[in-house]
Amino acid sequence: MRKPRWIKSKIPTGNNFTELKSIVSKNMLNTVCVEAKCPNLGECWSAGTLTFMILGDTCTRSCGFCAVKTGKGLNIDYLEPKRLARGILDIKRNNKLIDHIVLTSVNRDDKNYQSAEIFANSIKEIKNLDLGIKVEVLIPDFLGDTKCYELILDAQPDVVNHNIETVKRLYKLKQNTGTSVKRAVRPQAFYKRSLGLLNFFSSSKKIISKSGIMIGLSETTEEILECIDDLNNVGCEIVTVGQYLQPSKDFINVSKYYTLKEFDGIKKYCEEKENIITAECGPMVRSSYHAEKQLENAKQSLKKRVIS
Repeated sequence: MRKPRWIKSKIPTGNNFTELKSIVSKNMLNTVCVEAKCPNLGECWSAGTLTFMILGDTCTRSCGFCAVKTGKGLNIDYLEPKRLARGILDIKRNNKLIDHIVLTSVNRDDKNYQSAEIFANSIKEIKNLDLGIKVEVLIPDFLGDTKCYELILDAQPDVVNHNIETVKRLYKLKQNTGTSVKRAVRPQAFYKRSLGLLNFFSSSKKIISKSGIMIGLSETTEEILECIDDLNNVGCEIVTVGQYLQPSKDFINVSKYYTLKEFDGIKKYCEEKENIITAECGPMVRSSYHAEKQLENAKQSLKKRVIS
């Protein structure tokens, strides 16, 4: 399918982008922006929002939409949280704009609890810098282990994000790729488990919960709205909805390119819900896109609710 004219991204440019790239490389840090070939890399880096990928660059799962490489996980690097904090401090010392950090990771089902420890320690190390940087975590499901969730909660990030990714029906359904190989969207994940994770963090009332959906994977409009209802019912406060773009011919084919009008309709539906307080919906929206603005919008909306 040919991409419509509204599917476009800015070419990464500017001094802030170039120098951030150099500092990230020097400190041996991974960013999901690069690894997952995010189309918004240039815009986010220029705005001072970086998404670091911890726990290596190899995922133990094989989702049919994701460009991050799949394989056996490497050893856990327990010094990574300190190296990450040192890299962030290096960025600040060079007077580069950075005020919102998103931490995400590959899935490490082989070292589940250890992965949660690295997340928690990374949050603490960044907070200990005392630079006023907001910390958002985009976490895997940790195989549903609530002890892992508690580690994250105790580290007190500003936002906990876990992407539901797609509608319930498509989790295990195998679909064609450009090479005619059939792949499922989330073959090793479970829809109910992801909802349970979001409910755990929403129920804590200590942090803001967030989730995201890709559309264009052969879901129906009714299924999209049902998924949004499910997110609302577990107390999710920020929702992102973006267009799925096939990373290469080895991944699931795009079934449909949604129009700007359709995205506006989805956004309106989200924000009419009781628990969803802000939604970012559009063709180029990804989990970390305008993350700093989403957090600010959520805080302002919460204040208004308290006043009213």
